[in-house]
Amino acid sequence: MLAPSGVLARASGPLSAPGARRRYALVLTVLILAAAGFAFALLAGDNPMPVGSEGFWRIAHRRLTNVTVMAIVAVCQAVATVSFQTVTTNRIITPSIMGFESLYRAVQTSSVYFFGVAGLVAIQGLWQFGLQIALMVGLAMLLYGWLLSGRYANLQIMLLIGIVLGGGLGAVATFMQRLLTPSEFDVLAARLFGNISNADASLLPLAVPLCAGASALLWMRARRLNIMALGADTARALGVDHRRELMIVLFLVAVLMATSTALVGPMTFLGFLVATLAYQVADTYDHRLVFPVAVLIAFTIIAGAYVVMRTIFSAQGVVSIVIELVGGLVFLIVILRKGRL
Repeated sequence: MLAPSGVLARASGPLSAPGARRRYALVLTVLILAAAGFAFALLAGDNPMPVGSEGFWRIAHRRLTNVTVMAIVAVCQAVATVSFQTVTTNRIITPSIMGFESLYRAVQTSSVYFFGVAGLVAIQGLWQFGLQIALMVGLAMLLYGWLLSGRYANLQIMLLIGIVLGGGLGAVATFMQRLLTPSEFDVLAARLFGNISNADASLLPLAVPLCAGASALLWMRARRLNIMALGADTARALGVDHRRELMIVLFLVAVLMATSTALVGPMTFLGFLVATLAYQVADTYDHRLVFPVAVLIAFTIIAGAYVVMRTIFSAQGVVSIVIELVGGLVFLIVILRKGRL
């Protein structure tokens, strides 16, 4: 862009150069097309009825629940992980470090250990789903409130204690699993792997508002997240109440992670994989631009993996395992390249 005097005008902003804006628009367009294509493949794949007929749409409508669940998981994991990494100013940790998934495993294992397979069935349903979310968010806020409001409030200590609590809950769950009968363990194992098939359509009336509300609030705080990414001291110097903003963001992250985990089970490395790719592809600091890219990448990965595994390998049940394997490999690569991201 040229100024009236003929001198190249200086511009600022998240995508200041025209080339960067074109590249971002191209990336967003490709991701939207890929996400829409995989969603249609999930609805129409292996559909025996003619396309456009009443029977075709009736079968597609039944599959819409799985696509909706994938969208919820994509939004929860992507928005929560990007926000969590911003407020902690660390791009190699995820909200899973706070023990959400270990608590989920402990609740599921305890149900089978004390009440048998009937106990696992008993914790299904809308009220039980809401109770699990409330328990996870309550534990997280208790941890945040205690460790971030004391005299020695320290974010790093809070993360360390989250790791210890997660490890402790995981150890208790492992001990109880060893005392289960083989049949009980088989039933429990199916619940402890993240699987879209674990989701129940009756849970969506609660899951959708929680996901939409928490992610919308984080989207509205995108400008504050941009400042929080500069660090605590800089944020305070720019007039942001850092501790208040930190607590609000961590609460919303806890709601998103608890919703995703209680709905489909643990997805340890999905958020990390999505956030890492979103930073690289979006190539901007502005969270208003990073959030859409992260959500589209998450949905494309989940839906694409299900389409490939179902149509080629007829093994959609192991999709989450493949995603976790790829996410774990990316995590190791990032760790080895730390300092260059």
